[in-house]
Amino acid sequence: MLRKAYLVAGVGGIGFFAMSVLLLGVWPGRVLEEETRAMSPKHPLALTASEQRGREIYSRDGCAYCHTQQVRTVDADVARFGKPTLAWETQFDYPHLWGTRRIGPDLSREGSLHSEDWQFSHLYAPRAIVPDSVMPAFPSMFDGAPDRPYQDARDVVAYIASLGRARALAEPVVSKPSPPPSLDTAADRTRGLVVYAQNCSGCHGPHGEGDGPGAAGLSPRPANLSAHEYSKDRVAFALWNGEGGTAMPGWQTLSRSDLSAVAQIVRGFHVASPEPAPPAELLALGRQVYADHCAQCHGEHGAGDGPAVNEIAVAPTSFVAQRASVAESLRVLRNGVAGTPMAPWNTKLSEAELAAVVNFIRGFYKT
Repeated sequence: MLRKAYLVAGVGGIGFFAMSVLLLGVWPGRVLEEETRAMSPKHPLALTASEQRGREIYSRDGCAYCHTQQVRTVDADVARFGKPTLAWETQFDYPHLWGTRRIGPDLSREGSLHSEDWQFSHLYAPRAIVPDSVMPAFPSMFDGAPDRPYQDARDVVAYIASLGRARALAEPVVSKPSPPPSLDTAADRTRGLVVYAQNCSGCHGPHGEGDGPGAAGLSPRPANLSAHEYSKDRVAFALWNGEGGTAMPGWQTLSRSDLSAVAQIVRGFHVASPEPAPPAELLALGRQVYADHCAQCHGEHGAGDGPAVNEIAVAPTSFVAQRASVAESLRVLRNGVAGTPMAPWNTKLSEAELAAVVNFIRGFYKT
């Protein structure tokens, strides 16, 4: 009986092990293969050579220890990161890099969230962009500055840019800016300072002058908030949707109270100074210069809706929603804005014409 007991226990153990392999390994694998075949696009894109190298560096340097690549089917994940991950999205991943901990954010859809220059700056010095980040810096991937990446940095950023691409191509949607929530003008200023320090100061600087530690590697440079008057709606739209063609992301993960609080800080950086009323002949000259050289992009009434707007990656400024100081406007006209279609005008317009058009466009702003 004792020998039979050993035999029964041995057979039972082997049988249980075999059943476990079938139920926990083989069967789920078959289900995932069937699901992948049923839901995958006919010709899913594989990684390019650069993206594959970047994936290997991403794996080698342990990025998956802190970042997941799997949006789970729970409300908190969907609200923050988007649609849940489907099996076919990772069909080319071997070994997989799903990760298990979220010390940093999930990267499943990262390719559409931040610009390339933001990624380089963040890789070079994370806390220059995100002050509270615990991510280690990787300056060895750069030649001394975030805008001089070595090939390793280019490969990593290429791989990150590929994350979420397959899903976006398989389920294309027309992306339209969504209306932001209405902001509370009586928001908590103390809370606004905290939110600004945590999320904005890395690029825009502690006083909103566009001189944060992460600004050097960004093109175009972050806006000098202190040199502009902004309408409440303009700030709300930028915070909610980001700024296309720039490193400014949308902040839809922030609560309405936090958005209201940080908007109050942003609008408070500018201190208006009295400007003398321009003479009528100066405004007449400015109106003519604007019609001849500016209206095609900025629109007849300065709303940033000119006939060329659909051909421009970075949206033209709406002078109705924001107004720069005279000094800032003259600086932009003389120097242009690097990284945007706004070119210098100092070789085409005289100083009198520059001064005239600056004074004219200030009249578009709606307080």
